[in-house]
Amino acid sequence: MAEIIGGITTSHIPAVGNAITDGLTQEHYWKRFFDGYKPVKAWLEEKQPDLVIVVYNDHGLNFFLDKVPTFAIGCADKYENADEGWGLKPTAPFDGDAPFSWHVAESLINQEFDMCTCQEMLVDHGFVNPMRVLFGDHEEWPIKAIPLAVNTVQHPLPSARRCFKLGQALKVAVESYPEDMKVVIAGTGGMSHQLQGERAGMINVDYDLACIESIINNPEWFADQSNSHIIEQAGTEGIETIMWMVMRGALGEKVNCLHKHYHAPISNTGAGVLLLEGAG
Repeated sequence: MAEIIGGITTSHIPAVGNAITDGLTQEHYWKRFFDGYKPVKAWLEEKQPDLVIVVYNDHGLNFFLDKVPTFAIGCADKYENADEGWGLKPTAPFDGDAPFSWHVAESLINQEFDMCTCQEMLVDHGFVNPMRVLFGDHEEWPIKAIPLAVNTVQHPLPSARRCFKLGQALKVAVESYPEDMKVVIAGTGGMSHQLQGERAGMINVDYDLACIESIINNPEWFADQSNSHIIEQAGTEGIETIMWMVMRGALGEKVNCLHKHYHAPISNTGAGVLLLEGAG
């Protein structure tokens, strides 16, 4: 049977991709950010998962504002990355697992989540940069990957509570797959940042740290917050942190925190990393 062996959270800042490409990861500005991933990369090397489900938000590469599904899952065997206007060099395509994706999609729909199923899907920096910081760059990626897109761009948005429930349903879906498979869930985005308006550049360190502790030990605290409150505290783009709740819901009631890291500012963003394992 398939099992979820752990969950990871990570920011997916566009500039991270350029820093990797340009060899800047150990420069003063970037070093502490990238060093925060070393324990996670060591854990992945030890555990050798077969597949990662990357929970992210599309930034206009695959969906535009005229059509934005609340939740969409890739159901293809390959996912291409393309130029999205950030000057990011496109990566090698990512291998998916269509039979597994269709199983997950059907299970989620049977659990009353109306998923958009995508047999063709482009993936942008929200998906790609987490893959690069966790696994490095590859011509052939060492792990299969499934994109699960959450709308955090075009209002109305799903709530933190709804994302948490999606994670709980995702756990049921994965663990009902009959083949042996080690699965990791990556919740991406955030933390506090705002890209426009009078509050552009705002970072709320205290709120970010409270969210990290909540997601580890008391996810109900974050799940109870309205989107308007999260945006007030964390900025318009800080709402992306609701996607961490998909990962958290998929790990069960209690977790063990193997690693946590926070760094701000990086590209005008509060950046957090978590490595969690389910604890029953």
